[in-house]
Amino acid sequence: MHSLATPTLWAVTLIGLIVLFALDFLVTRKPHEVSLKEATVWSTFYIALPVAFGAWLWSAHGSTTGTEFYTGYLVEKSLSVDNLFLFMMLLTAFAVPKVYQQRVLLIGVAGALVMRAIMIALGAQLLTNFAWMFVIFGAFLLWTAVKVWRDTRQGDDHTVDPGDMRVVKVIRRFFPVTDGYRGSAMLVREDADAGATGRSARRALTPLAVVTLAVLATDALFALDSVPAVYGITSDPYLVFVTNAFALLGLRALYFLVEGVLGRLVHLGYGLAVILAFIGYKLIAHWAHDVWHWVWTPSTAVSLSVIIVSLLTVTATSLVATRRR
Repeated sequence: MHSLATPTLWAVTLIGLIVLFALDFLVTRKPHEVSLKEATVWSTFYIALPVAFGAWLWSAHGSTTGTEFYTGYLVEKSLSVDNLFLFMMLLTAFAVPKVYQQRVLLIGVAGALVMRAIMIALGAQLLTNFAWMFVIFGAFLLWTAVKVWRDTRQGDDHTVDPGDMRVVKVIRRFFPVTDGYRGSAMLVREDADAGATGRSARRALTPLAVVTLAVLATDALFALDSVPAVYGITSDPYLVFVTNAFALLGLRALYFLVEGVLGRLVHLGYGLAVILAFIGYKLIAHWAHDVWHWVWTPSTAVSLSVIIVSLLTVTATSLVATRRR
């Protein structure tokens, strides 16, 4: 599968990502509650980056590449907003203190990027060597769209019970977990009877470590639909990777910026279902067009229009619905 990126561009991109993550870790090194002003500044920065990068792609590689990047970025960003619902529920269910929330989110984002990079590489190989994988990816997105639509219609509020999560059950089976948080520590030595019995203190995970691992586990699940979705926009592995990277980078700041607004986007699921179904059809049509040339394959411009209209529509209807309530 052909990619516009040279080894030099890949190297510069990866170095840039490492620098940005290092900057984020420096910002979150001292635990603190994120203010609205801080969240706004960082969110603006992480939106300006992909906008500028897309403009460079447009001028250096043409309008088709630039449009594919912006379309893929919008898809990944809209899916990442849906991810924020579950992150919000996890942080609330585990009663994570606000001063430590951004550290959990940042580790989750770093883990998500690694998982998606692996899936992007696998997806590129599968689509290159097995053309029928377009049908598999498309069918999976159609199934996901139906599930998202049904959950939204049934009023699924993303409620999370930590005790029922498989990752939490596995962790508690093999590792002791402290009753409460121990600052920003994730692993501590703790044994109330160690002094009296002469036993050495045991290592125990804190709830902060458990919720971080839970976020990483959900990241893996989200990658299953986000990576095939962007492959429906572009077949270039580099564009798939950078759209995912830019969408994830600003997730930490975006969480604190829209935390109070997320509950009002009651129709977001419908919009995501339409987008996933449309891209699922596009993947299947891409394969079918080689067999039956009369099959309509949407252009990138049409895809971008569908995504923008869907997001604007559900945002408007959500605000109207919540205002009536």
